[in-house]
Amino acid sequence: MKNIKNKLLIKGLMYDAVGMATMAIPLVGPFLDLAWAPFAANKMSEMYPGKKGKIASVLVFIEEILPFTDIIPSFTLMWLYTFVWKKEPMENEIIIEAEIV
Repeated sequence: MKNIKNKLLIKGLMYDAVGMATMAIPLVGPFLDLAWAPFAANKMSEMYPGKKGKIASVLVFIEEILPFTDIIPSFTLMWLYTFVWKKEPMENEIIIEAEIV
């Protein structure tokens, strides 16, 4: 489980860095966002399956397509939501319950 968390965090940080880098390129950056937004939305839904992944996918698409919002680290925020704030098990995580007698 820890390995999956780390991989998702590293991938998310890389995708956030690419999304923010387009803002640094004058004149061309906004046009790159037109190509990056659907790609980022697709990656978000692949990384986080289920309903919350679909919602995050729509939000990351909107965030990337709107001007001056590239500074928001959507992938990192989703990772924090999933593994720090929400603390829900992932779909493929096995939960072992122990009964105390």
